[in-house]
Amino acid sequence: MLDVRRLVLLRDLEAHGTVTAVADLHGVTPSAVSQQLRLLEEETRVGLLERTGRSVHLTAAGRRLAKDTEQVLAALENARVRLHAESGAPAGPLRLACFPSALVPLAAPLGHALEAAHPDVRLHVTEAEPEAAVRLLTQRRADLALVYRYDNLATPPYRDVETLTLRNDPLVAVLPSDHPAARSGRPSIELRELADTLWTTAPAQTACGDAVLQACRSAGFTPRVRNVCTDFSAMIALAASAGHAALIPRMATTHLPPALTARPVTDATLARTIGIAVRHDTAHEPAIAACVDALRGIAGAAPADVDG
Repeated sequence: MLDVRRLVLLRDLEAHGTVTAVADLHGVTPSAVSQQLRLLEEETRVGLLERTGRSVHLTAAGRRLAKDTEQVLAALENARVRLHAESGAPAGPLRLACFPSALVPLAAPLGHALEAAHPDVRLHVTEAEPEAAVRLLTQRRADLALVYRYDNLATPPYRDVETLTLRNDPLVAVLPSDHPAARSGRPSIELRELADTLWTTAPAQTACGDAVLQACRSAGFTPRVRNVCTDFSAMIALAASAGHAALIPRMATTHLPPALTARPVTDATLARTIGIAVRHDTAHEPAIAACVDALRGIAGAAPADVDG
């Protein structure tokens, strides 16, 4: 009988390429990973690894076994799902991977909601951007993941997972309260009104940065960027201190300083769709279903209005 934990290490070595990366992933030493992989070779009596100096690569047999490991893990998961489904009551640990700007408005109240409704469910949250979160999910290091896609970017769907739409989160213009576009009295503003304003944005290589740059160029201008950062709270602070404009997901603008106001924009494609990603055939597992229901309730109760 092959040791499943050792099979997982082999699978992760194929995915991440180095013993050190696998060790970091599992919180153990590289020597411990190497020892377990040697024991797996002894169990199988097949050469699974090729060692060249300090480098380790999977043999053809090792790659086949790593691929078969996914089927083994899927079968074990199906057995667990059926077992929990028969019990009916949500229980046990539940691991959520969550992108940073959803931690406060979604993940934090989720913990309270699950504790109140299902005290036998223990929520564990890991911060991760969508690609990393989906990777944790497919590696079975998370049970579900909060993810997003920007509507004006041609981002392909996430592979090997099922994504349930949670809510739409439009980007809003965060402006100095005395900016002419903020004082216009119109229910929404056009991006070209901000063409002469200095900006604080996310980096161009990020999804948010790319979405904002594409929207501005579609409006006929390239933003005059003064500050660049990835954290939305820091973007808001920088915009407030320097009197800049920023385009930020509405969900991240709950607490604006008095110097700033948030206004809707006329470009309806400038939004991100937030989803819940799960592995196929796991959405009906009681704990996961309870989490999905709770997230939908939280998202439905989230404030939808901005100034203006």
